[in-house]
Amino acid sequence: MKALLTTAFMLLGSAAMAQDNGVIEIITMNLAECVTAEAFAPIDKAMEDEHVSKQPGFISRQSAFSDGKWAVVVNWKSPEEAQASMDSFASAPGRRNIHEHD
Repeated sequence: MKALLTTAFMLLGSAAMAQDNGVIEIITMNLAECVTAEAFAPIDKAMEDEHVSKQPGFISRQSAFSDGKWAVVVNWKSPEEAQASMDSFASAPGRRNIHEHD
């Protein structure tokens, strides 16, 4: 699957796992040294509110920060809808907010 990349963060991994009720997408990343979890939290929330939650097939999304890593878990109705969302990431409104903080 296509990895989600930003200039402010180094992506560690992205995986999608099928389940009976859809797909679970798991993204883990390290924040850049100059970005704190407190500074990133509103950007992450904006990404959810302005882009991810509006994608076809979106069910739910949770994110957390622990041990220096940011993790996001997204539930999708189908693998195709999960992939379409990942493909649309480059044009996501919240992604522009990330670059404004570089």
